[in-house]
Order: sequence, then C-alpha cells, then structure tokens
Amino acid sequence: MHASFDTDYDELIGLIYQGPLEEQPWQSALPALREMLDVQVVSLVLRPPAVGDPGLILNSVRPEGADAPALASPDDWELTAYRDEFFSLDPFVNLPLEKVTALEDILPDEALTASDYYRQYLHPIGLFRILGVDTAEPGGMLARLRLSRREQEPRFNERDRELLRRLTPHLRRAIEIYATLNRTTSERDVYAGAVSQLAVATIILDEQARIRNANPIAQVLLEEGDGLTRNGDSLQLAGRDANRQLQQALATIIAAQAQGQPSVAHALRVPRSGSRSDLGLVVRPVPHSEWSQGQSSPCAAVFISDPDQHESASKQTLGELFELTPAEANLAILLARGLSLAEVSEVQNISQHTARAQLKSIFAKTGISRQAELVRLIIKSVASLG
Repeated sequence: MHASFDTDYDELIGLIYQGPLEEQPWQSALPALREMLDVQVVSLVLRPPAVGDPGLILNSVRPEGADAPALASPDDWELTAYRDEFFSLDPFVNLPLEKVTALEDILPDEALTASDYYRQYLHPIGLFRILGVDTAEPGGMLARLRLSRREQEPRFNERDRELLRRLTPHLRRAIEIYATLNRTTSERDVYAGAVSQLAVATIILDEQARIRNANPIAQVLLEEGDGLTRNGDSLQLAGRDANRQLQQALATIIAAQAQGQPSVAHALRVPRSGSRSDLGLVVRPVPHSEWSQGQSSPCAAVFISDPDQHESASKQTLGELFELTPAEANLAILLARGLSLAEVSEVQNISQHTARAQLKSIFAKTGISRQAELVRLIIKSVASLG
C-alpha cells in the first residue's frame, strides 16, 4: 500500500461496506473515491440500460458549488443521454472480471477521438480518460465501476490502478451484501403484501415484547384502539384477563426462544365494543437460526383476524379461476361476505330468479352444490391475492 493512500483508505473501505445500507446506495463511498483519485466523475452501474429499462447508474460528479449533492440526479443530461442514446455506442463495456482496465488499453486516443461516442457524448461533457473494473457477485449481479477525467488531466497511472485493484474485492463483497439485502427485501414485501391482501393483521415483537413492525391492517386496528391498543412500544389488549393472557403468552414464547427451546402458538379472543365481532388473535414464535439472536431481533408474531373485515377477493381473478362471468363473480363475492341470496338480489338490483340462475351456473362451473361450500371455496382460494 502506498503511503499516500494510508490516511483515507480505511475510511473508504468502511464506506464501501456501508453503501448497501444507505438510502442512496454508496452515496458516501463514491464521492470519497472521486476525491481520493481526483477524478471528474465516478460511476457505478448496477444495472445497465436496456430497451424499456433506464437501468441503475449512480454518478458522483466533481462539485461546482458548496451545495452540490453527493450523487448526481438521475435526470441530469449526462445520465439520461447515456441511458437513452449512447450506452449502445460505449466501447468500454464487458471488461474482464476483476481486471482493472483503462480505456486507452483497448482504444488508442486517435481511435477514440474519431468515434461517434467521443464526438457526441464524451466531448460535450468534457470527459476523455476512463479507468474501470467489472465485478460480479455469486447471485449474478454485475457491477461496473468507472472513473473519468478530463482530457487536460493526467492519465491514470500505476498508483491509481493499484488502488482500484485493492478496492475491487471489497466492492465485490459489498455488492453481494447489497444484492442479498435486495432479494430478501423483495421476498419479504411479497409475503407481507400477500398477508395484507388476505386481511390478516400482523404485528412483530422483539425479545422484550416491543413492537418492531405492524402491517397496514394492524396499524388501523391499533389506531382504532377498540380491543387492542399500542402503549408506547407495547401491545395491550382491552380487558384485564385478555391482556394478562397475552402478556403470559408472550413471556412464555420469549423465554423459550432465549433458551433455544420450542414453543407453541397461543390463541385468544379479543372482545370489542358495541356490536362489533370479537377479534381472533394468535401469538406464535418467529423462527430463527442459531446466529440470528440478539437485541431487537424479531421474537414473536401476533396475527389478528377481524370477522368484520370484508372479503377482498378480486372479481377479475375469481372469474379467471373458475370461468365465471363478471356478474357471477360479483354474486359469489357478496355471498362470501355473508349476504343472503335475497340480500344479494336487492344490492345488485336483480330478481331472485336471476340470482338463483347465476348461483346454479356457479355451482356447475365450480363443481360444488351448496352455498356454504362456495363461501369456503372463495375464502380459501387465491382470489384475494388478485
């Protein structure tokens, strides 16, 4: 390691690993790298542009004023023009993995200045010298790091290349962390969205029984404060007995989790005011691996069903599942919500004869013969995920 790198190198490594956790990925590392190598632009391409896809390109540009942002806006001309017009002309792509390469290594200056890419893109934005490296994580994400200088600035020397070579393994590992977090987040959002569409309120608590997360349906119930409430970070149930049962169930699950012992789910009924139906509540442990324990880790999940919540089945999805007409799908959904056939006729403004004919057609298409079976079929189907 060259002595001139020593002062800031450790900090830069830390920023590279911090990048996946930042609101704008690598919003701290890219400006630091730009300053360390004294370049005009540092670009990190996480997804290259394609037809119909602008890609994901992070740019840090040498600031012209004190209030310049850490990362350039994705709407800047330099980025939009590259994505929309010049990416296909870029000769500096598909580099050998992990090999630090300069543009001049593969394209002499004379050939570059004669190219459309230089005349139409690089020259107007004042760039000429480019140093880059490509790296990939095991899951397949390819990252392209590019550093650019102006024509009047010095060529990239061996010292510059050595720094980039040393940074590349760290960038690869940080990209792997970034990709893993993104995949995990995407999967979590799919599951969370499915639970919400199934009208199941979900509250996640940690090892101190503090609320760490609540999905939108649970947030509505907590804000209503009818049957269950949020007291600071604690979940409370209305009624001394019900709340005591909840706290005992949580304490049992948390103690078992701390000792690495299995624990069972606990079910409770939660009364509400007036004529509103009781809530159904299940408390169960959150599975974890041997190494996932720690403060503020998810420990228990509370699932809450609200009988007054309308069935959210999609008419279009239900129709596609069972080849129902729109009118038949709508009738089936209203029956699943608890309406009688006479009430459905009134709501739909159709005769009971028409309603009975539609129900008979639904029975024939679904292969069932009773209204209760139809309700169960709709509730258990994937129509609510549509």
